[in-house]
Amino acid sequence: MPKFNYIALDQRGVETKGSIEVGSQNEAIGRVKEMGLFPTKITESEKEEKAAKAKGKPAARTAAGKKKGGMSFNLAIPGFGGTVKPKVLTTFTRQLATLVDAGLPLLRGLRVLEKQERSPVLKRILSELATSIEGGSTFSEALAQHPKVFNRLFVNMVKAGELGGVLEVVLKRLAEFSEKAQKIKGKVKAALFYPIAVLIVAVGIMILLMTFVVPKFKDVFAGMGIQLPGFTVFVLTTSDIIQHNIIACIIGAVIFFILFKLFLKTKFGRLMWDRFILICPPMGQVVSKVAISRFTRTLGTLVSSGVPILQALNIVRETAGNVVIANAVLKIHESVKEGETITAPMESSKVFPPMVVSMVDVGEQTGAMPEMLLKISDNYEEEVDNAVSAMTSLLEPIMIVFLAVIVGSIVIAMFLPLIAMIGGMTNEGGGDK
Repeated sequence: MPKFNYIALDQRGVETKGSIEVGSQNEAIGRVKEMGLFPTKITESEKEEKAAKAKGKPAARTAAGKKKGGMSFNLAIPGFGGTVKPKVLTTFTRQLATLVDAGLPLLRGLRVLEKQERSPVLKRILSELATSIEGGSTFSEALAQHPKVFNRLFVNMVKAGELGGVLEVVLKRLAEFSEKAQKIKGKVKAALFYPIAVLIVAVGIMILLMTFVVPKFKDVFAGMGIQLPGFTVFVLTTSDIIQHNIIACIIGAVIFFILFKLFLKTKFGRLMWDRFILICPPMGQVVSKVAISRFTRTLGTLVSSGVPILQALNIVRETAGNVVIANAVLKIHESVKEGETITAPMESSKVFPPMVVSMVDVGEQTGAMPEMLLKISDNYEEEVDNAVSAMTSLLEPIMIVFLAVIVGSIVIAMFLPLIAMIGGMTNEGGGDK
């Protein structure tokens, strides 16, 4: 009868290791559960020894290579083929939660998902995760080896789930968290698509008019020998600059964009931009509500999953996405660290609305803060929908008027001399009579 080694958690979250002799892996799972334990890893003893031996050979070669003084190369190029799309990661998390909840061992679930995964990057990472777990690492330790794919939020929630013996529950929460985050992000992107598209069209039309249409009017005006209005002269001068310095204009625009990006990478620049975004109408309302929704959902999900409050606040600060919000969370962290409440620094930051502060205060007093935070997040997600709809309905007429003003101004500038000339001819004809 084959021998199986198991790693399991008891009701207090303490890890237990042992071995049992049963007919199959499924029987081993059932036996461990009968013992009142929650299995996290079950492997056949012979297969585990073979895997350890196979794993030891490449390690020896690598060590030998380093001993010789040879240079080692990492084939995974950061930022190129080494990232996983959020939607793909969300699907993986949901599928893994379903498999673990169905009673499938974690290692076997990873192998199943590895076989069906289409993303080559995630497929490679799943293989590495399974190998790490076979080598004795916990799931959270294996995830921590891939920080570019699994952030601190993901790793710490999984770690809390392992310690509490509720890994499948935590994975479900992670999947729900990711799905809602992607939903909000998609709505904001959809709302911004129209104004950005109109802006691009407006710039394209302006360049076309200035480089091809306006110069022809200039030749016509030169042949007529009339005095041009100031506005027409301004448009013709601008057309000359664009037409004869088109490459310099493009280079200037690129340099401005690069300098702006570099400015945003500085602490002061990022702070100023994030502060401007929060107060800029009509975008500020949407950004503010999205930031509050993300803060409350992230903190509520972490705390309800068993992550300590100080550690949870650190993770929330890193994933805030806005420096102003991150600074407010840092003040909350320092306040809690000193033994004070969350609500006082939240109120003094002037970032969180009074309703949010009041609901968090009630949650603290009643001991139901995680539930209250999640309720706030749900409420603000609905407000994000309304704010996005309001912003879209407001931006549409603004962008249409913007496009009309640009095109209309150029057309008026070109027809002003003709109108003045026709008016002069009319006056002369009236005087002759």
